[in-house]
Amino acid sequence: MSLWIAVHLPLLQLEAFRPNWLGEAPAVVFERDRVSAVSARARAAGVHEGMRRGGAQLLCPHAHWHERDPLRETALLDEAALALLQYTPQVTLAEDACVLLDVGASLRLFGGIRALCRKVRITIARLGLSAVLSCGVTAAGAWMLARYGYVRTVRATSMRRRLDRLPVALLTAARPYLEWLHGLGVRRLGELRRLPRPGLQRRCGKAVLESMDQAYGEALELHNWVEAPPSFCARAELPDRIDHTDILVTYAQRLLAQLAGWLAARQLAVKQLRLLLEHERGRQAVPPTELVLALSVPAWQEEHLHALIKEKLSRSSLPAPAIAMSLAAGALEAMEPASELLFPEPGGSAEDHHRLIELLVARLGPEQVLQAAPRADHRPEVANRWCGVMQDAGALSAPLPADAARLPPRPLWLLDEPVPLRLQRHKPWYRTPLEFASPPERIEAGWWEGRPVTRDYFTVHDAHHVYYWIFRQWTGGEQPDQEPQWFLHGLFG
Repeated sequence: MSLWIAVHLPLLQLEAFRPNWLGEAPAVVFERDRVSAVSARARAAGVHEGMRRGGAQLLCPHAHWHERDPLRETALLDEAALALLQYTPQVTLAEDACVLLDVGASLRLFGGIRALCRKVRITIARLGLSAVLSCGVTAAGAWMLARYGYVRTVRATSMRRRLDRLPVALLTAARPYLEWLHGLGVRRLGELRRLPRPGLQRRCGKAVLESMDQAYGEALELHNWVEAPPSFCARAELPDRIDHTDILVTYAQRLLAQLAGWLAARQLAVKQLRLLLEHERGRQAVPPTELVLALSVPAWQEEHLHALIKEKLSRSSLPAPAIAMSLAAGALEAMEPASELLFPEPGGSAEDHHRLIELLVARLGPEQVLQAAPRADHRPEVANRWCGVMQDAGALSAPLPADAARLPPRPLWLLDEPVPLRLQRHKPWYRTPLEFASPPERIEAGWWEGRPVTRDYFTVHDAHHVYYWIFRQWTGGEQPDQEPQWFLHGLFG
């Protein structure tokens, strides 16, 4: 089934790109000294499309004036189309600042049309824009419904009924003939369809009939699909000098939304992000601040990347206010989506674990989050070393080949330096007398380094039933007349 979502972006919003202006003061967009778009407050003051510049300025002298910039409009539409590629690979641009998405094959993946429309709205909001969404079984029909207002229909019969009630002026090919059509009493598409087709074709040409048939699903539609570029690097100009990292996170969302669409379109995952913050230029130029975010495993989820960027920015200090920011993706790998299991793993999946580790690294720093790297040595103080959690586990030393289930219990808390214990009545003493709870475990190692170690390890507990790991140190061999030394080496949980 073919189903389309039309995302219509108002022209005034594309030119101003400051949605709060639309509510604070009137705003007007000019094109060749004619009013091209107006806000609600400007329209209430008497300004309307087609009015000359002088008349508009006379009626609304305190409005925000904007000149139409086709290059700016195209850039913003391209950003929106790139971000929406994360929902379907079939995205195309239409007239009047509209983006069309063929989501027929994506409904089940995103939980239905309502959930998908909600996600599209969130993505558009993260770009700093607002849009009018409509759905239809044809691209042209959804486009016309979006230009008229918010309408969602998923059936061909209901879409035709709604199209019949639309003004005929929404049909682009019929605009040159509006005066003639209005003279005939034709003001809606349903009335236009009832006219004799041969006479309408002779008077208006084939374009009117073809565009109308495409909207009603009676003719084929051809589209030029949006293609993701081979590499990703997005840049955003900030509206003012910003020195608060919390505000920068909001503008970083705009870049991350485009990155998510690009990764989904290219079926890639990223392992490294570079966020470049540009500062003052000219005589008082300040070098850009570069923030590098390294991931332990490749990721492509927008929410996860946004959480990491947020933590990275919150821990960073800016040498000067930022005026622009750019985001580049590096260390790309093929995307490997996780398969849905019938019975979810307790405690979350491996991907959830990696996301938690990356979030901790972004919040605390890579030097504060460590992982154990076992080494092939029987001495407890040498059998492990702590390395950065972002290091590749394959490059770390291999553990002992022995079966861990057959080894005696080991405490999770080892002291940095063993604590000497005193003897009372031939028993080791630590706060209270220690009672033995396990047979001895002999460890002899280190002879190849010139530092031989001979120890007998025991699990003991005190009078409060707190368990410890102690050892008896033999320094000169097991001689009957030699008194061994006792040390506390670890604590059990």
